[in-house]
Formats: sequence, C-alpha cells, structure tokens
Amino acid sequence: MHQGSRITAVGHYQPARILTNEDLAGMVDTSDEWIRSRVGIRTRRIAGPDEPVDELAGHAAAKALAAAGLTPADVDLVVVATSTAIDRSPNTAARVAARLGIPGPAALDLNVVCAGFTHALATADHAVRAGSASRALVVGADKMSEVVDWTDRSTCVLVGDGAGAAVVEACAPGEEAGIGPVLWGSVPEMGNAVRIEGTPPRFAQEGQSVYRWATTRLPAIARQACERSGLEPADLAAVVLHQANLRIIEPLAAKIGAVNAVVARDVVESGNTSAASIPLALSKLVERGEIATGDPVLLFGFGGNLSYAGQVVRCP
Repeated sequence: MHQGSRITAVGHYQPARILTNEDLAGMVDTSDEWIRSRVGIRTRRIAGPDEPVDELAGHAAAKALAAAGLTPADVDLVVVATSTAIDRSPNTAARVAARLGIPGPAALDLNVVCAGFTHALATADHAVRAGSASRALVVGADKMSEVVDWTDRSTCVLVGDGAGAAVVEACAPGEEAGIGPVLWGSVPEMGNAVRIEGTPPRFAQEGQSVYRWATTRLPAIARQACERSGLEPADLAAVVLHQANLRIIEPLAAKIGAVNAVVARDVVESGNTSAASIPLALSKLVERGEIATGDPVLLFGFGGNLSYAGQVVRCP
C-alpha cells in the first residue's frame, strides 16, 4: 500500500471563441444586465463543431503533463470526467491517451456531471493508494454547447466549454498525502433536478431546487470535507467550488467559513463548464500565482444527479 498521492501539476484549455452576454442578447430574449444580476456570468468559451470533447481534454492534459516535467510514457492511468462525450466507445480517456501517445494506460471515463472532476480525482487517489497506479492524468472536460438548447434563455446563458487536468503521483515514503480523504454522496431521489436527456441530448434543470440545495444543504458537507483532512475552514488558502453560478458560489463559500481563502470566481469569464469547471479554475489560480505550492485548497463539486464530492488538496 502506498502512503497517498499528491497533485504535482495542473493545466487547462479553453476554445478560442468568446460568446458575450451581448452576443446572447442577439440570439434570445435576454440582456447583459439580466444575466449578470442572476448568475454573474459575463463571457463563456464555445468550441467549434470540429473540436470534440476529447480534443479539449487532450490539450489540458498535455499542458499538465508538460508542467509536471513528465513524458506520456510515465502515465499509467487516465481518468476523464465528462458527461458530453458523443461516442460511447472508444471512451474519451482512450482517445486522450491516443492523442498524447500514452502507451498502455488504464483508461476510464467517469460521468458524475458537474461533480465529475472531484470524483475522478478521488478515484485516481484511491488507485495510487491501492498500488494499482503510480502516475495518473485526471481530466475534467465538457462541451456543454453541444447539449444546450440555444433557444432556451434560462439555460443557454449558463454554459461554456473547456477542460482542466491534474497530474496525480504517489507520495514519497514518509511524505504527507497531498490529496485528503474524499467526502462524496448523492441525493438520488432529486436526481431529475439536473438533466442531460433525450435524443439529441438536451440540458435542463430545476434552477430553484438546485439553488436551495446548494446553499442550504452543501455548506455543512463541505465543512465535513475539511474536517476529514484535519483542517478548519479558516485554514484554507483557497476554495474552488463547481462554477455553476456566482449566486451559488458566493453564499456557499461564505457559509463554509473559509474567511482567509481566495474564492475561485472563474464562472464570470468561463460560464458553467460542468466537469471542467473545478480544474479550470484551480489551474488559473495556480497560473496567476494567487495560491502557493503546499497551500491547502478545498475542491468541492456538486450538481448533476445531485451528487457531490469534496476533498482538501495541497496546491502543486
């Protein structure tokens, strides 16, 4: 059994095309003021028809691998969190491995929608702890633009496309684990509150139900995730919540009690990118130097299935 694992590098990727609130106001009956006052989003990135989700994932994964100073041959596990892959086989992880030239990894996709990345990170950590992997690439990638109804003003203003990735490696003997115990679960009886269903698949949600659940039930669960790592919320250097809506992120962060933490607000420029949102926001905080190596950061994903998963990690 290994000691534990840590994140050694992160990376992110967003498509070039920026869709502004003004652009959306020309497509549906909405306005910049309406969108910003209700969800806090100003812009989002939209992938082109020739940019599949595995391409977004591959770019982010390549950046994380380069930042870790590793080669594709060093990786023995690829886990991709996504709910927007069109094809069932080969899965997204296998396509990412093929794009990067990773020889012979275990390659699995994991669909827990907006909580996907924190579930995938826990899965990779568990694999390393069990000794079945030594270096993993963990990616959150979604192309929400492909599953949204662009005529529905209640949902189309929310979403964006992107990917974020982390390299997870086994800790050295005696080294403190850099990924804390996961706290995860779901509310299956409320699973229909967030849906990507049908043919073609379309994203829909019961916004008020999700908002109430996120702001009333989740703060205590997020605090428990801190406790599992032996930390008080005041010890956190940063809080990276699923970037669903600024009106959910700000009250949730406040109720957690992380009074000294930088709170990721990437939703403002990226929109809701589902499984990509947490690694995307974390990678940007690292890139901008807003958090330092070794800083404790709470990652907390929530949403589709009404699932949640959170853990405290040490900043790479």
